[in-house]
This record gives sequence, C-alpha cells and structure tokens, in this order.
Amino acid sequence: MTKKKPHILLTNDDGIRSPGLWAAASELSKIGYVTVAAPREQSTGMGRSLPSTSDGIIKKVQVQVNGQEWSVYAVGGSPAQAVLHGLLEIVPHKPDLVVSGINYGENVGLGITISGTVGAAMEAASLGFPSMAVSLQTETHFHLSHSEEIDFKAAGYFTRYFAKLLLEKKLSTGVDLIKVEVPAHATPETEWQMARLSRHRYYEPIPVERESWDLPGSISYRHDSTIDHEPEGTDVYVLRKKCMVAVTPINLDMTARVDLNDLENYFRA
Repeated sequence: MTKKKPHILLTNDDGIRSPGLWAAASELSKIGYVTVAAPREQSTGMGRSLPSTSDGIIKKVQVQVNGQEWSVYAVGGSPAQAVLHGLLEIVPHKPDLVVSGINYGENVGLGITISGTVGAAMEAASLGFPSMAVSLQTETHFHLSHSEEIDFKAAGYFTRYFAKLLLEKKLSTGVDLIKVEVPAHATPETEWQMARLSRHRYYEPIPVERESWDLPGSISYRHDSTIDHEPEGTDVYVLRKKCMVAVTPINLDMTARVDLNDLENYFRA
C-alpha cells in the first residue's frame, strides 16, 4: 500500500515572488505535497501581527519554479494572516507541517518577535501545527530585495532536511516550533547544532536623519556592536563564530523561568 504524501503549507514574509520561497517550495516538493500561501507584498518586520488594515484578498496565481508551473495563493495580509487564510480557507484539510521561509537575512537573538518569518511559524504553532522558520544569513542591503545574487541551494537543502525530521519525529514536549539559521556560505555538508536564543538584540535601530518631523522618515538598522562578544551556545555564536546551521527550539510560553512565589513575595515585601 502506497504511503500518502505529507501535506506542507509554505509561507514567508518576503512576498509571493521571493526566490527564497521558491527554493523552499522546490525542495519541500521532494518530500510532500506543497501548498504555497504567502503575502502578496513584501512584509518583512511584521512579526506575528494581524493588521486590521489588511484586505484579505486571495489571488490564485501561476509561477514558474524550476521549469514547472505552480498554482499559488497571494494573500493581502501579513505573514501570520497568510497562515490563517491558508489554514482556514485555502487548504481543504489540516496540513502535516507549516514552513515559513526561506528568509533574506538571519533571524536571531531578541529580535525574533519582529520577524515576519518567525511570526508566521509562531501563528501556526499556536494553532497546534508542527512548524518551522528558516532564514539565510545575508548582508542587510539584501533584506528587502528579491536579489538573484543570493544562492538558496544550501538553505533549501536544510529546509527539506529539517522538514523531513519534523514529519518523521514529533516535537518534544515544551517545544512549539523550531527556528533554523543557515550561514551565508553553507553547503549541504555544513554541520548543524542546537542553540539557545541569544540575549542580544543583534540589530540595533538607527535614528532617522531629517530636518523636520513633517518629513517622511524610516528607522533603519545595523548589526549591534555586541555581537562579536557573543557567549558560546547561542544562535548568534553558532551561526557567526562556528559558521554552522543554528537550530533553536522555541516555546510560545514566554513566562519568565523564575519561581513565581519568590517573585511575588519580592514585590510584596
């Protein structure tokens, strides 16, 4: 008896036309049936937001992936909203796995809640679906691009590798999703390591330079100066210092790991 192929819902935050999305789609299609539902527009930095201003319009469009034509769904909304529309309207039955990525730029440290890539995976995880977010280390000037200078081959390989693991093995108790960070010059032979989340922000905001607040201005960002002093074992250290794929298990329960009675007594004292 032929085993049924697993169904994978794929999304991202760079938009439906991103080469990173299609690198993931191409690799994931080797292990399962893939439905793509991604934001219509570039949606970097939206985290897990569900903006009331999103129109929610879903357009079925055709794209070429490695010479094959795919029917995909462009959603008028954030990455998390793309996941919700995918799960509630587009996919006729529950998928076996939700994958978000491959992102232009690493999502590490305390900034992960800003990430639309991670936010989409968190949204799926909050509904009980096995989920993963995948990002590729790139220079910041590529983050909002769909540049074809970026080689997603290795990141695509690791997307398939960890997706296959999640389909074969259940996530451990206390783990709601995993986050995978692929070094810029990785190959399929690059080693991987489990890593905790860094306590550093990683990207620091840059003030707007303008003569008046009446003028348009966007806050940009750059690498934090502290990242070269990262302690061992974090996602930043594994990615940047060891040049390995950093895999971080994430729990949606953000309660601080402290003794609640001790903390309450401290505040009441």
